[in-house]
Amino acid sequence: MSELTITYRGTVYPWQCDHMGHMNVMWYVGKFDEASWQLLSNLGMTRSRFSKEGIGVVAVEQHIDYKRELHAGDLVTIRSAVLEVNEKSIRLTHEMSNDETGELAAATVIVGVHIDATLRKASPLPSDVRERAALMIDESTSEFHRWIAEFERESPTL
Repeated sequence: MSELTITYRGTVYPWQCDHMGHMNVMWYVGKFDEASWQLLSNLGMTRSRFSKEGIGVVAVEQHIDYKRELHAGDLVTIRSAVLEVNEKSIRLTHEMSNDETGELAAATVIVGVHIDATLRKASPLPSDVRERAALMIDESTSEFHRWIAEFERESPTL
């Protein structure tokens, strides 16, 4: 989905691969995390703002769908979007693609909660952030809503 915002570009290094020869799941999470901070920064949630206002964002839920293996030397791009914004939370989505093949390697949906960093409690997202996030929500993200619905239907109950 080329209309999504590019939030990460990188390479799969040999030391990121497991004994099966493909990128280990911990690195998917790490690359998605870096993309999340880029997207949050685009919304006005920067490190300096966190420090100045005593606020933060914490991840409270993440679902990953692994589609294709990535191997050492593969170049990847992550594109991201805001799916939903509420008073105290935001739902983001990222898709990681193999640059050479164009194939979707993995997709994730992450829920983040805005907090008062001193009290360590959820607090309302700043209005300017909610406004920017609302502008980023696009019709194209409906594909991810379908993906989440499918994921939840197929996921085993723990």
